[in-house]
Amino acid sequence: MESTFQGVVAFALMALMLVIGGVLRRHLPFLQNSLVPASILGGALGFILLAFDLLPGYSPNDFNSLTFHFFTLSFMSLCLTGSSKDKSLSGESIVKGGIWLTLIWTASLGLQALIGYGLIYAYDAVTGSQVGPMLGALIAHGFTQGPGQALTYGGIWENDYGIVNASQVGLIYASLGFLVAFFVGVPAARRVIRSGKNLNKKSGIDDNFLLGFFQKGAGQTEARLVTHSANMDSLAWHIGLLGFAYIVTHFWLQIMQVVVAGKAPFGISLSVLFSYNMFFIHGLAVCVLMRWIIDRKGWGHYVDDECLKRLTGASVDFMVVGTIMSISLAVLYSLVVPILLVTVAITLATFILCWYVGHWSGKLGPERAITSFGCCTGTTGTGLLLLRLLDADFSTSVAKELAFFNLAIVLINAPFLFIVTPIAPSLSPSTYLMTVAATAFIPLVLIPLLMMKKGSARVRSAVVGE
Repeated sequence: MESTFQGVVAFALMALMLVIGGVLRRHLPFLQNSLVPASILGGALGFILLAFDLLPGYSPNDFNSLTFHFFTLSFMSLCLTGSSKDKSLSGESIVKGGIWLTLIWTASLGLQALIGYGLIYAYDAVTGSQVGPMLGALIAHGFTQGPGQALTYGGIWENDYGIVNASQVGLIYASLGFLVAFFVGVPAARRVIRSGKNLNKKSGIDDNFLLGFFQKGAGQTEARLVTHSANMDSLAWHIGLLGFAYIVTHFWLQIMQVVVAGKAPFGISLSVLFSYNMFFIHGLAVCVLMRWIIDRKGWGHYVDDECLKRLTGASVDFMVVGTIMSISLAVLYSLVVPILLVTVAITLATFILCWYVGHWSGKLGPERAITSFGCCTGTTGTGLLLLRLLDADFSTSVAKELAFFNLAIVLINAPFLFIVTPIAPSLSPSTYLMTVAATAFIPLVLIPLLMMKKGSARVRSAVVGE
């Protein structure tokens, strides 16, 4: 039985690092003030222990597959969760705000890829190195998308197109993105509060928020049991639903890999699009279909959305820990100069984009700017955490705008993310650069039109008021 424990203990180590990270945040004031979550602290501790060989028998590679699967689970559980019952999500203001967030995120995706590609191309030309510009472009998927996508696309580029260390570089970018989100985003948010520019003047950071733990009697219980304990545990039931979706996705890919083998219409390799590296996309579709059937048949009372949200949140926590623990010190050391060069430049460009475009969006401009920066360097959860600094009780519409945003960014960027990106290394440099340039600049062109529409609405309101 001893041989079966390697993967289980690797997971246990991730869980232990997460616990230690939470304890460190609970007891060290400087960590509380930085608001760095337990997942990043635990991941950093695990990275250090692995770098100094203090976890005998384990290496960064032991955490790669776990990171990938927790990323996949986070997406699938999110898609299995029902839509919000809050009717205000369909309001016009929510949609408009969501459009602003979507345009910023889309522009950031293209701009980061464009700058990263260009910087590494210039770095190779000046130094004579052979890092490869695609490793620079990969930062867009580590920053704007997050660790799961960076690992997914990096794995495809490395395994199918021979781009050395793409997986590792993607994970490094994603880890640095989380650090940037907090060490740049938190001071920026506090500056907004000090200047009084945030709309919710009651915003503040209570002890629960700082410590990362609820005080005695202050915790919340929201989950609803859908199964009787004499039959099966409700959590086991929800995990079983995700397991069913996993199995369906697995067999779907097995069937489709046979169907598309050797086919490449318009030069697009279908075998790449139906590879297991793209499991999360197909799993997402399966869970959306499952939820549609559940709602259509009136089975919604057999699914507790709060339980699924907890599974999503837990998967994200483990994904972040695994992301940082998966980093190879050797790869980081060998590429530290170009990686830091790209990271610093992208951080500056992303902050300028989010700050100015966010402020153009109206009276909630500061909130949208800070939230967008969190989303464009980490994940939606990171954006929400930064937003909470400015809007402690989420009394503004920005948190709800993120619901529209999460759907819109997938629909609008689907061709680029799900078709172009997986096969990007096979495209000519001019084709790829034209694609990312369009992704970056089309949203920026649309922003003045959105501002003109807002201005016209103000004129109409003034006329009506007269």
